[in-house]
Amino acid sequence: MNSSTEIIQQHLIDPEICIRCNTCEATCPIGAITHDDRNYVVDASICNLCMACISPCPTGSIDNWRQVPKVKAYSIAEQLIWDELPPELESNQFDSSDTNTSDSLPEEKLAQNAPTSAAAPVVQYGSITPPWSAAHPYINLYGPKAQQKSITAKVTGNVRVTQVGKDYDTHHIVLDFGNQIMPVLEGQSIGILPPGNDANGKPHHARMYSIASPRDGERPGYNNLSLTIKRVLEDHQGNPVKGVASNFMCDLNVGDQVEVIGPFGTSFLMPNHPHSNIIMICTGTGSAPMRAMTEWRRRQMKQNKFEGGKLILFFGARTPEELPYFGPLQNLPQDFIDIHFAFSRNPNQPKQYVQDVMREHAGELAQLVPQNNTYIYVCGLKDMEHGVMESLKDIINQAGLSWETVASSLKSEGRLHLETY
Repeated sequence: MNSSTEIIQQHLIDPEICIRCNTCEATCPIGAITHDDRNYVVDASICNLCMACISPCPTGSIDNWRQVPKVKAYSIAEQLIWDELPPELESNQFDSSDTNTSDSLPEEKLAQNAPTSAAAPVVQYGSITPPWSAAHPYINLYGPKAQQKSITAKVTGNVRVTQVGKDYDTHHIVLDFGNQIMPVLEGQSIGILPPGNDANGKPHHARMYSIASPRDGERPGYNNLSLTIKRVLEDHQGNPVKGVASNFMCDLNVGDQVEVIGPFGTSFLMPNHPHSNIIMICTGTGSAPMRAMTEWRRRQMKQNKFEGGKLILFFGARTPEELPYFGPLQNLPQDFIDIHFAFSRNPNQPKQYVQDVMREHAGELAQLVPQNNTYIYVCGLKDMEHGVMESLKDIINQAGLSWETVASSLKSEGRLHLETY
C-alpha cells in the first residue's frame, strides 16, 4: 500500500488524564512509548497496535486513537508539547488521494501484530486480570475529565517511618476525606496535585501514590487512608535534587489540605476468598500496597473471617534504617505472617537482595506458587523485577515443574501482579 495514501489509527496518550506513572512505557514490549518531563507519547513509526499497554494503564489515558493519513501522523515532537489531545479530523481534512483506509480497529490488530519475540520482557508474565474474588474497584471518580476535577483531603497524620539519614526520608501520611466519597481497595492508588506551576508556567502534573491502608481506612470506621512517601533528595547519579510532589507531601503538617484525584487501578487487587495464600515481594515504598493487604488480612482474621492461607513477605532495602515500618513489622505474630528481610548494604554483611532470600525458601515457594489459591504481588524498583522473575523461574524448574506452564496459569488466573517503577 502506498504510504502517502494510507489512513492509520494512530495511538495517542491523553495528557490531561495521564498521571505519568510510567506503566505504559514499562509495559510496551517494543519500545514505542517514551516521555520527557512533560508528556508520555507513542511513536507511530514503532507502534504495532499490540495493545499490551492498554489494560495496565490505571487511568485509561492510554486508550485514545485518531484516524490520520500515515504521512501526517503526529510526531513525537508534536505530542510532547500537547496540553490536550487534538480534535478528531473530519474526512474533508484528508487529501482527496487519501482513500486507502486501514479500516481495522486497534482491537482487530491484536492477533496479527502481537509481539512473538522469544526475548520478550519479564512483564509478559504479569497479569492484568484481578483475582476472581477481588472486590469491585471504583476508578477515575475524580480527575480532569470526570464530573468533579478533584477533592480536598485534610492531613491528619505525618510520621517519619525510616531512621534519620541524609539520603532517605520516608513518611507515613494519613489523609481524611470527611463526608466526600473516596472508595479504595488494597492495591489501588490515588493522585496528588501539588500546588504551583512548573518551569513552563503549567500546573504540576498529578503524582500517583499507592495506598498503604486497608479498604476500611487507616483508622477503621473513618473515611481516611494512608500513603507511604519517600522524599527524593538526590537523582540516580547522586546529584542533589528536590522532587516536587514528594517533598510537598513530606513537609505537610496536620491540618493542611491537599487536592486528590482518582482512585486508580483495576488489577493489582488482593483476593477475598478464604484459604488464599498471598506472597508479597517488595522494596522501599513498594511496601505500601503490601502493608494495606497485610492489615486487611489481620483485621479479617481477628474477626474470624479467614480460614487460613499463608501470608509471606519478602522485603528488601539497603539497610534496616532505610526500610519503612521496620519496627512494626517485627511485632507482627509469626503465626500470622512469615517475614523475610533482604539488605544489600548492611555493614559487615554480604549483599542480599529479595531474589536471593526467595531462593533460600525455594522449597516452600515451589509448593505454594503452583497452587491455584496462591497470589503473588511484586512492587518496588524496576531493577528488582528481572531478578525476582528469574528466581521464581529457577525455583519452579528445579522443583521438576515447567515454569512456562506455571507462569501461564499465574497470568491467565490473575495470580501474578507486577507494579514496578
